[in-house]
Amino acid sequence: MGLPPDAAGTTEGFSTITEILDEAAHTKIIVVTGNGDRDNAVKSIGCGAYDFCSKPLDLEVLRLIVDRAFRVHELEAENRQLRSHSTAVFEGVIGSSTAMLEAYRIVEKVSPSNATVLLLGETGTGKELFARAVHRLSSRRDGPFVAINCAAIPENLLEAELFGYEKGAYTGAHKQTKGKIELAVNGSLLLDEIGDMPLSLQAKLLRFFEERVVERIGGREVIPVDVRIICATHQNLPALIREGRFREDLFYRISEVSIRLPPLRERAGDAVDPRAAFSRAS
Repeated sequence: MGLPPDAAGTTEGFSTITEILDEAAHTKIIVVTGNGDRDNAVKSIGCGAYDFCSKPLDLEVLRLIVDRAFRVHELEAENRQLRSHSTAVFEGVIGSSTAMLEAYRIVEKVSPSNATVLLLGETGTGKELFARAVHRLSSRRDGPFVAINCAAIPENLLEAELFGYEKGAYTGAHKQTKGKIELAVNGSLLLDEIGDMPLSLQAKLLRFFEERVVERIGGREVIPVDVRIICATHQNLPALIREGRFREDLFYRISEVSIRLPPLRERAGDAVDPRAAFSRAS
């Protein structure tokens, strides 16, 4: 701890620690102290030093301390980056719990690919916000983001909403209309609450996954589409499969990557920002 001009004291050493951290707050400082000088070593930790090592130096112990300091520095840098994304890319989601940081990491890793993502979580956990984050972090960010809630649309209308229809396809079909899948071309489509999709429509959706084409209701044209699919549900899909209410082959198509969002009661201090939700709804 002794540094010139007070080589016999500790004042300069403590001051140096403070000055270094003022200039570079994330620096990991390891203090070397004299044998039996534990009190000053502890004080140095209070000044912001990362750790200390006493003389005579044990090189193996010093190596372990340095290695650990590097690992901690890298993890802290990663967490700072993830927290910055929670306010930028993850707009409307507030969360720095361990479970949320893990969800952020997975989103960052899978978003650049075209993998189909399945977001699992209770109502209010921010599934749509995470879906938008997947879109923003992908190469499709400049394309459209289209969302449809499969539980909010009556069964007899959901097929038309998804796949579109030709003029005259049914009563009230006065003009050709594209479905949500076509509207999301070159972008991303969120199928929210896919666990509530009727079985009769699951078969047609499976064909889309297999062939990447759509056929509008009342039409014969097979239309190729390039769209990234993101699905979300609060349902237990394996349980629905066992009950015969959800197709197992479709489940494997939509769950190339699954991300489970923890419920708010398990995320101390985390919440979905209601102001962001209201601004989107207005």
